[in-house]
Order: sequence, then C-alpha cells, then structure tokens
Amino acid sequence: MTEAFIRKKPGMVSVKEMPILQDGPPPGGFAPVRYARRIPTKGPSAVAIFLATFTAFSWGMYEVGKGNKIRRALKEEKYAARRAILPMLQAEEDERFASEWKKYLEEEARIMKDVPGWKVGESVYHSKRWMPPASGELRPDVW
Repeated sequence: MTEAFIRKKPGMVSVKEMPILQDGPPPGGFAPVRYARRIPTKGPSAVAIFLATFTAFSWGMYEVGKGNKIRRALKEEKYAARRAILPMLQAEEDERFASEWKKYLEEEARIMKDVPGWKVGESVYHSKRWMPPASGELRPDVW
C-alpha cells in the first residue's frame, strides 16, 4: 500500500503537510492487565497445620508415657523375682563353696605335708579379714 492510499491524498509534498494520525486505544479501552501476584489459597492454614502437628506430638508422647509405665512395671517385676530367689541362690553358692573349700584344704594338706611349720588353711597374707576368692573358683588349674 502506498502513502497516498493510506492518507487519501494524491501525493505528498512535505512531511509537515501530512495529517497527524496517532494510534489510540480501542473504543471502551484495553482489557485490564493482571500484574499482581495472586496465589490461590489451597490447603490448610498455618494454624490448622500447627494444631494437627501439636495433636500428633501430644498423642505420641502420651503413648511413650504409657510404654514407659509398662516397661517400668516389668522391670520391677523382674527385680522382685530376683530378690525373691537371691537367698536360695546364695545358699547354693555357699554350699558349693564349702565343699570346694574342703577339697581345697585336703589338697593343700596333701601337697604341703612335707613342709615343716605349714599350717593348712592359714592365710599367707597378714590380714584379719577373710575374703572369698575373687574369681569364684578355688582351683582354676584343676579343670
């Protein structure tokens, strides 16, 4: 298309003679431009999330407390059973120790019979306290 056709004039002598033609908005204006960031609210609110988390945590701590009470009761039951049979176990150990001590003294008397001045069963340590053998066995080499 030519300038003459657009301006509806036969020709153009100067640019200054051209009628002013300016672009403008369409009738009724342009549609509004959305420039704001509008994020839709989806999901629960922060308060709802906090309350759900608090509820779950509280329930979990309640369950832990119940488990602790049960575990404590079982532990006390176990210790009560051990305390109940302790005298019997001690009596068995004392009986075993006495028979083993008797065998030990007989063996000591047989081994040391030729040593002058040896007293069977007398401690070689100069202490007034009697202590049972720390290992729980009187003659570990006999096994």
